[in-house]
Amino acid sequence: MADRTPDGDILGQDIPRAESSDTEHGPDREPADKADGPPSPRRVTKAERSEESADIKAAEQRDEIDVPTRVLTGLKNAAADPATHEDEAADADDGTGEAARPDDGRPRTSWGKTMTLRTQPPAAAPPEAGADDTTADQDANDANDANSEPPAEARDAASAKDAAAAPTAVTSPETTRAEASGTRETRETRETRETRETREDAAAAPAEATQVIRVAVFPGAEPPAAPPAARVDDVQPAAAPLDMLAQHTDTPPPPPASGRTPLRGVKIWAPLVALLALALVVVQLVRPLPAPAIVADSSSFTVGGGTFSMPWPAEGQAAAMVVGSGTIGTFGEQKPVPTASVAKIMTAYVVLRDHPIKRNEPGPRITIDARTVEEGKAKDESRIEGLRAGQTFGLQDMLKMLMIPSGNNVARMLARWNTGTEDTSAFVRKMNEAARSLGMKNTTYTDPSGLDEGTVSTAVDQLKLAEAVMKFDSFRAVVALPSADIPGVGRIYNNNQLLTGGLSVRGIKTGSNTPAGGTLSWAAYKTVDGEDHLILGTMMDQHAPGPDLNGGDSLVLVQDNTKKVIKAVRDALTSAPAVRAGGVVGYVDDGLGGRAPVVATRDLKVAGVPGQELKLTLRGTGGDLGARTKAGSVVGELVVGSGTQARSVPVALRSDRPQPSFWTKLTRLG
Repeated sequence: MADRTPDGDILGQDIPRAESSDTEHGPDREPADKADGPPSPRRVTKAERSEESADIKAAEQRDEIDVPTRVLTGLKNAAADPATHEDEAADADDGTGEAARPDDGRPRTSWGKTMTLRTQPPAAAPPEAGADDTTADQDANDANDANSEPPAEARDAASAKDAAAAPTAVTSPETTRAEASGTRETRETRETRETRETREDAAAAPAEATQVIRVAVFPGAEPPAAPPAARVDDVQPAAAPLDMLAQHTDTPPPPPASGRTPLRGVKIWAPLVALLALALVVVQLVRPLPAPAIVADSSSFTVGGGTFSMPWPAEGQAAAMVVGSGTIGTFGEQKPVPTASVAKIMTAYVVLRDHPIKRNEPGPRITIDARTVEEGKAKDESRIEGLRAGQTFGLQDMLKMLMIPSGNNVARMLARWNTGTEDTSAFVRKMNEAARSLGMKNTTYTDPSGLDEGTVSTAVDQLKLAEAVMKFDSFRAVVALPSADIPGVGRIYNNNQLLTGGLSVRGIKTGSNTPAGGTLSWAAYKTVDGEDHLILGTMMDQHAPGPDLNGGDSLVLVQDNTKKVIKAVRDALTSAPAVRAGGVVGYVDDGLGGRAPVVATRDLKVAGVPGQELKLTLRGTGGDLGARTKAGSVVGELVVGSGTQARSVPVALRSDRPQPSFWTKLTRLG
């Protein structure tokens, strides 16, 4: 017979409750559900218990079974036949101190008593002679024991205990009898098979030993009840982890967390909101205020007295302005055209910028080279003749020879002297750089004299250059001369006939050649209200009809047309009050919506022609404008006109400037 020691798989199964092994398993025995009641267990005699104890001790001494095996086997039997333990606990002493128990020859575990185990020795001994006779005798005795029926009183008592131990359920008598009948049939069928296997194994292995293990008695402990057989309908889904933990620890799972109530949310968020609001208030109050700005009420001022009509030429382009007041007007398309000798204005500007001299100051000495002498012999261009190599002239005289008779060879000599080079290319780069710095966007210089037709510009651009170069005292003194005496050269004459025309013309430069025609950049003065005002203008691209070799006739034409413009402007030029003292000209904006008016501190008059529009600019005087808050505090100036010679007047606060309120600081966004 195989080893009867239970394993883990057997213990993990649902083991049906076993009945007493004394039940007859023979073929003539009726099924358990047809019997009058469950069989009564046979009482164990004192001699049998003594014999079992002796067998257990003997097996323990031989170490034929190990304690875990004995315990596991006893637990399996206890789980398989819990009714037996209930019977043993309930049976009364029979007077001899022995408890009654069923005797089916199977291992049995008794709560607080003993359990009998049969173990297989390590190696089965071969059967000896006479073994067949012994086995036959044993089978006959087992058959007699199986046919013996326990007393009726024992069967009634066992039935009552089984009924008391079974779980109470509301079922019909028919359902109860059917389930009991099926259960008894299952148990009897299994026990009949196990009894047959036991007898066969006993016949094959006569050396099988019986071991008894004593199990401690737990006070008040009841043997475990057999679990009811599991049914497919009873299978439940897997429990949640917390429910499983609660089942194994006898601790109820925690109740599900309830949702936050509105009051709880208020208690949590209210302090945070209050803290954020406080932080916002502090930040708004302490962060710097916007820098105040001064803003003008108007951007322009128009000179009254009607309208002014300028006698512009029929063709070409022109422009005129009153220095400090701004442009009077322009004529024609401002496209780049050849400049002719007007280009020498830029040559003089670059030289005086790099080597400034005072009015009537001779300036540094310049030595004439052989190249300048040779170029003085060229035809079909303006030049200074009679120069000798090695001669020296002061810068003042060189500028006179450049601007009055318009010597091209002197222009090239000054260019080489200024840069210290053998050619004029480096100086030409300086000329173009200066043009860009003055805002002459449509001007390109390719040579310092203007003889090259690639040197082009516009009337508006030349007006910007004229305003800049007339700031040099030495230049104004030179260009205003109709003629001049140069030591070593003689007297030279100016080609500008307007200098002696009675119009207070003081320059600037004429130019003429075939590509350019006649060009003229001029300067005139007009005294208004005891103050001299400078008028500047340029006229270009003036071509006389018919053949015009080197632009001689065109030069006369441009001077005639320019004379008309100069006379008209001088006649119309007037003085007009741009602002009165105390007049509001703008306001100080604190950046938070507050405005404080500013007023002019005195009258301001400007020069212009009727209808001329002058630019107004209100600007701060620097410093901390926010610190000046009292009435009368000067906060800036009002500028009328354009350019560096524009007129201006200080402006001040008309009244105290209010400071931003608490609410304004708190609610500002910028």
